[in-house]
Amino acid sequence: MTATFVEWGMIEGWAMILASVIGILLIALPLMLAVAMIIYVDRKVWAAMALRRGPNVVGPFGLLQSFADGLKVFLQETIIPSAANKGLFLIAPIVTFTVALMAWAVIPFSEDMVLANINVGLLYILAISSLGTYGVVVSGWASNSKYPFFSAMRAAAQMISYEVSIGFVLVCVVLYAGSFNLNAIIEAQRGHGLGIVNGFFFNLLLFPMWVLFLISSMAETARAPFDLTEAESELVAGYQTEYSSMSFALFWLGEYANVLLMCALNAILFFGGWLPPLNIDLIPWFDIPGIFWLFLKIFFFFFIFSWVKATVPRYRYDQLMRLGWKVFLPLSLGFVVLVSGWLMLTRFGA
Repeated sequence: MTATFVEWGMIEGWAMILASVIGILLIALPLMLAVAMIIYVDRKVWAAMALRRGPNVVGPFGLLQSFADGLKVFLQETIIPSAANKGLFLIAPIVTFTVALMAWAVIPFSEDMVLANINVGLLYILAISSLGTYGVVVSGWASNSKYPFFSAMRAAAQMISYEVSIGFVLVCVVLYAGSFNLNAIIEAQRGHGLGIVNGFFFNLLLFPMWVLFLISSMAETARAPFDLTEAESELVAGYQTEYSSMSFALFWLGEYANVLLMCALNAILFFGGWLPPLNIDLIPWFDIPGIFWLFLKIFFFFFIFSWVKATVPRYRYDQLMRLGWKVFLPLSLGFVVLVSGWLMLTRFGA
């Protein structure tokens, strides 16, 4: 895009800035629309699981329900508690929302459709997703209320606990792919799964790591059954208790943008990203744009997230910590050794 603007006579520096701004808008605006529609899908899935109809009044099939809810919170008054730290209270939802959008900069939607194709894309996502904790912790502390503060402490412990196991899972992926670049990780998935499945996804050796990553990503985004940071039966609404209007909506937008990001990472790291699912010559898979396959996989993983939320009861906090530290951490660490040994035998062994 930058080269096109330069050909039109624009100075290279300004052309680069304009191309970056357009690229950001091409990601951020559709993502906001996707978040609105994915909330609708989420509610429809919950309703179907409970034999209800879900949103069906606002717009055809209830499709405009999320926009009506957005308009409602936009028109509400922003109330700031008198004892709150006003600056931090207002900054916290902005941090949560902004960080959730920043991580999408390195997500490859197809082979050459990525805003920043950097060599350390996976490290960038790990660093940015860690910053999301600050929005929750700061909002809980700045509210100067006991329930949000309890929620902030829970969020800090929960996200740190599961980021450790996620880190070891990603070590397995990087060892197998030999790169931190997300496009390179996708390319490493071309081929066969241990000679059993002829498809474009990782070696079946990493399948248990995908299960760990899927569950850890639910805990990382505080989705049910790990939504203990906003457990309504214990903490009213957790860190969101004192928020209203658009500040409350920014938390929701950030949460669902993070959920979509984790769905995209499940697809990219373990299921071939923008590659078609199977390597079959009889079907013209490669005539279909890669972005279609990525969106289809993201939707599939989001359905799993919604399915789990609708059917699995909430964990107790001690169960959550036990799962993270006593189950996932030893398993992921053991698989780092196993994957390293497998690669030494098959790829690097003499």
